[in-house]
Amino acid sequence: MKPWQHFKTITHHRHLVMLECFRVGLVWQGLTHDLSKYSPTEFLVGAKYYLGNRSPNWAERNEKGYSSAWLHHKGRNRHHFEYWFDVIPGTSTYVPLPMPRKYLVEMLLDRIAACKTYNGKNYHDGAPLEYHLRAKEDVNLHPQTKKELEFLLEYLRDHGEKETFQLIRKKVLPGKNFLPDPSSNE
Repeated sequence: MKPWQHFKTITHHRHLVMLECFRVGLVWQGLTHDLSKYSPTEFLVGAKYYLGNRSPNWAERNEKGYSSAWLHHKGRNRHHFEYWFDVIPGTSTYVPLPMPRKYLVEMLLDRIAACKTYNGKNYHDGAPLEYHLRAKEDVNLHPQTKKELEFLLEYLRDHGEKETFQLIRKKVLPGKNFLPDPSSNE
């Protein structure tokens, strides 16, 4: 059990997300981000499987075949795309739903903070995109969410945090179109 190390890691991550949320105007989401990680269901698993360089949910998943902490977490935190699945009436088929923009932005900020937390001084603005591509999670994303997330991850890689956060404040959160026009030659 490594409760102190786990506490420091999740608190550091949470504070990074909080500051990023404040920078883009998502104050409430910043204040409430990942509070479920301090619940016994998630915290005790994190302390038991603490790795230091990535989520302890991976270690629990490798041992048990699933992660009870992750199942608890994703069902309570709307900034995870896995939260946004529902059944199509009459078909019993689960499908991804488009994420509301404020949660899409929080997911982006969560990924930036996770990469900063686990990569430390090796973090760079392309790291969140590299993680996304390695995780191969795009098959589970709603097509619109995938398009928006990948654009923002590429924008971050190419323009840095300051410009990306400015784009988020000016276009993404106000609900304006921020994706390039596919008919343009840009």
